[in-house]
Amino acid sequence: MGYWTYLDGAWHEGNLPLMGAADHASWLASVVFDGARAFDGVAPDLDRHCARVIASARALGLEPPVTAAEVEAVAWDGIRRFPAEAVLYVRPMLWATGGFVDPDPATTRFALVVHDAPFPTAPTFSACLSPFRRPTADSAPTDAKAACLYPNAGRMLRDAHARGFDTAVVLEQDGAVAEFAAANLFLVRDGVVTTPAPTGTYLAGITRGRVIELLAEDGIPVVERRVELDELLEADEVFSTGNWAKVWPAGRIEGRELGPGPIALHARDRYVAWAREGRRASA
Repeated sequence: MGYWTYLDGAWHEGNLPLMGAADHASWLASVVFDGARAFDGVAPDLDRHCARVIASARALGLEPPVTAAEVEAVAWDGIRRFPAEAVLYVRPMLWATGGFVDPDPATTRFALVVHDAPFPTAPTFSACLSPFRRPTADSAPTDAKAACLYPNAGRMLRDAHARGFDTAVVLEQDGAVAEFAAANLFLVRDGVVTTPAPTGTYLAGITRGRVIELLAEDGIPVVERRVELDELLEADEVFSTGNWAKVWPAGRIEGRELGPGPIALHARDRYVAWAREGRRASA
């Protein structure tokens, strides 16, 4: 896998070490990041991802030494270091080196990693119900894409994999459906597309928002509301949106076989077509 890492104003080939053992981020988790995709010479919504990493940093008490526009410029420079046909993951990161428990905002550093990352090749994925739940907004920094939130997602995935599933359906503390372990969730029932309304316990993703916009343009409105588990288990179609796989149909939820449905496939194809119309890395 090819890596390029940007740090301190220069590019370095490979997976460059970033943190010292005594850095605040190494032992107290003051790290935020974002993830964007580049493929076919385009990087859909890269500007939104760069803006979000800045917002995440500030939500965690960090003070970014770069602007969103500067992050985007660095990202495009990194993308151009790969062949035009490469499928890439673009990850800007901000973290603190100083502070005690509360990070010192003046010590915030910036890096950006671009590396090869093919899209999943399976036509569908499977999901089970996780025994673990999303934290509430008053118990974790859920308004940031913060690294400290991901060990919870990791144990959700470990449990799902141990049971033979690809991912997990995650509930809110009150039992409502939130999302998948690492992606947002949509369901279709009787032709109506529904997704859990954001409650502040998880990030309403950039790809999620874009898919809602694109479906609306095609006359397929998406209802955002509270979703109960029984509704999900009885849905005609289920699909996920997220940066890693973009739009991905579910083939099995718990013991119920679904297969890729027409709306999920339309959402996927519409997103890819929209993305390919976007600004190219060579522009």
